[in-house]
Amino acid sequence: MPLIGAHVSIAGGLERAIERGEDLECEAIQMFTKNQLQWHSTPISMSRAERFLHAWRRSGIQQVVVHASYLINLASPDETREKSIVALTEEVERCDMLGIDEIVVHPGSSRGRPRDEGIGKLVNSLGQVLQRTSVTRVRILIETMAGQGSILGSSLDELKSVLDHFPQNERLGLCLDTCHLFAAGYELRTFEAYERFVSSLMGKIGLERVGCWHLNDSAHARNSHLDRHQHIGEGELGVLPFSFIVNDSRWSGIPALLETPQNGLGNKGNLTVLRKLRGG
Repeated sequence: MPLIGAHVSIAGGLERAIERGEDLECEAIQMFTKNQLQWHSTPISMSRAERFLHAWRRSGIQQVVVHASYLINLASPDETREKSIVALTEEVERCDMLGIDEIVVHPGSSRGRPRDEGIGKLVNSLGQVLQRTSVTRVRILIETMAGQGSILGSSLDELKSVLDHFPQNERLGLCLDTCHLFAAGYELRTFEAYERFVSSLMGKIGLERVGCWHLNDSAHARNSHLDRHQHIGEGELGVLPFSFIVNDSRWSGIPALLETPQNGLGNKGNLTVLRKLRGG
């Protein structure tokens, strides 16, 4: 079964993310390693890294995933792309220092340019980051997107066209977001539809390249291309897709992480729903 958890705050120190995950009884967590709305940050000192690793070792959290800055756009047609390459390189190095093996990044936007051009820039950018961080084992997970405007990565075919440029053993994989998949047009609300999606994923990309799930209900209808997360069971997806995922042995050991709103149910309430769906 997947490792259930949530995105947690690093306010007060990186080790506080571990403490917050423990308070929620998470099996895995997602976190930032820096302010997600700033390009640069103070380097992680050895003492900060040691405090984080000590807290993690003493906890029951099995895996930690990092989410990269929202500013990063590896497909940008302007100077933002080079800044994004530098920023993601730095974030991968921060993960390596903290003993974290996977980082999630948005594929970016072509900003009105042809999608093929954007895909080409994304592939080139990823290649540069992988080269610059070749001494690390950190895997970059491209997140599936809702497909609004010029944002890339809303279809398995488009993501396949990126991953096909890199060997299967390369440090590159996928993060599957339920809200984004649904908003992009994928049906997940019946067992048959869920199995069709997994079969398509298996055939086009391969399940071994999936490193993480983001579990979010959707505030808008299927194929809306609107990225609006909702509490589990309170949106258009309902509870069934989440039951399929958390009980699927094909995702054994894979983090399945909440990115749901902090009001209302919050992480605690949404985790309770997921545990009930898993039967404990």
